[in-house]
Order: sequence, then C-alpha cells, then structure tokens
Amino acid sequence: MSGHSKWANIKHRKARVDEKRGRAFTKLGKEIYVAARRGGGDPDANLDLKTAIARAREVNMPMDNINRLIAKAAGELDGVDYEEVKYEGYAAEGVAVLVITLTDNRNRTAPEIRHLFARHGGNLGEAGCVAWMFERKGLLAISKKGLSMDPEEAMLILIEEGAEDVREEDETIEVVTAPEEMERIKEVLSEHGIACDTAEITMLPDSTIPVQDKGTAEKILSLLNSLEDHDDVQQVYANFDIPDEIIQQIDNM
Repeated sequence: MSGHSKWANIKHRKARVDEKRGRAFTKLGKEIYVAARRGGGDPDANLDLKTAIARAREVNMPMDNINRLIAKAAGELDGVDYEEVKYEGYAAEGVAVLVITLTDNRNRTAPEIRHLFARHGGNLGEAGCVAWMFERKGLLAISKKGLSMDPEEAMLILIEEGAEDVREEDETIEVVTAPEEMERIKEVLSEHGIACDTAEITMLPDSTIPVQDKGTAEKILSLLNSLEDHDDVQQVYANFDIPDEIIQQIDNM
C-alpha cells in the first residue's frame, strides 16, 4: 500500500493548486455526473455518488452545482454525455499504471493518453494488462495529530470494527476497508471523535515495485503528474514504492 499512499499524498498537495485553477470542480463534476448516471441520483443508495459528493463538498462545491449535475445525469437537463474509459500501461521500471478517464470523445482522448505515456518513458498497453493487479477498496487516512486517544487504541477500534487492514504511515493511520464498509467505518470513527483527513473509494495494488533510482523515480512521477493534469483523467493508480528520501529530493513533486 505504500506506493499508493505516497502517490495519494502527492496528489492531495497538487489538488490544492488544482482548486485555485478551477480544475477540481471540473473533474469532480464529471465524477458526480457519471456516478449518478450509472447508479441513480440517490446518494444513500449509490455509494460512488455519495463519495463523489463528499469530495466535492470538501472543496466547497455548492450544492446547487451538485444538484444540477445529478439532474443532468437523470436527463432532466441538457448536458454533455460522458463515458468512463480505462487505459492501462507501464511507467519506467515496469511500474503498472491504471488510468480512469471520463470523456465525451474517446477518439481524442486515446491518442493523447498514448502520447503522454511515450513522452515520459512509458508505454500504453492492451486492455486488461494491469487492471488485474489492482483491487477496489475503501481507503481512509487519519492524522495522528489531534487524536484524543493513543494511536494504538484507535487502531484496535478499527480492527474490532472489521477494517481489512490498519497500519501506521509516518504521521497518519491508514485504514483499508471493503468499499461498502467505508462509510460505516467512517461513522464509527466519528462516534469516537476521530476525524478522517481523507476517505475515498480507490484501487489498491496487490503488490508494489521498489524504485531505488532517483532518475527513474522522476520519470515515473512525471508521467503520473502529466496524466493527472489531463482534463479527461479522473484517477491515476500505480504500484510503485519509492523511498521517502528520494521523493523528498525530487523538486517538482
């Protein structure tokens, strides 16, 4: 899980910049639209929509915007029709990369994603070449700062409540759950006065590839950052494990 965790932390820092540019609204808007289109407009009955709305509210997207997107998905308002397309490939050192896009024109998106892989020393693969390495999970991150109890006590509560994996990572406690259990675990934490820094449905790799060379690490992170910056890309997942000291040395994270 460490590779995903480090990339998630990098993405969260980038997200603050994206918010200022209005990119967060655009990407989360697409996510809300597609989730509602696929699973219905009731967040209580649609976990993906509930998660997307929670993320949108974290960046202060107005409820009017959210409700309009749900209405568009239901066909009550005119709007662009997006479809989810997955792209799979490899970064440097054979690191697996899974890219989730929402696009209104896959004939435009596909060559652009292929170009980004090639430009940064990777290659786009066939459908199914890496997706099997990732599993859909709920992932929560809890900051140890401000915890009203000992971290070990918090971890014990999580284990007793059925979390699949609980571990300490630097200044956080990371919790892996089944997707359908994430909201319940989040509510249990709230009842104990524990707030989550992040809570998301994500794709976690079954195993990671260690990357010890700084130059190779730069290539990998450069590819992932470029993919994240593409307007049609919603999520990027990878199975690298880069040591903290190398990540800290890379200036353009």
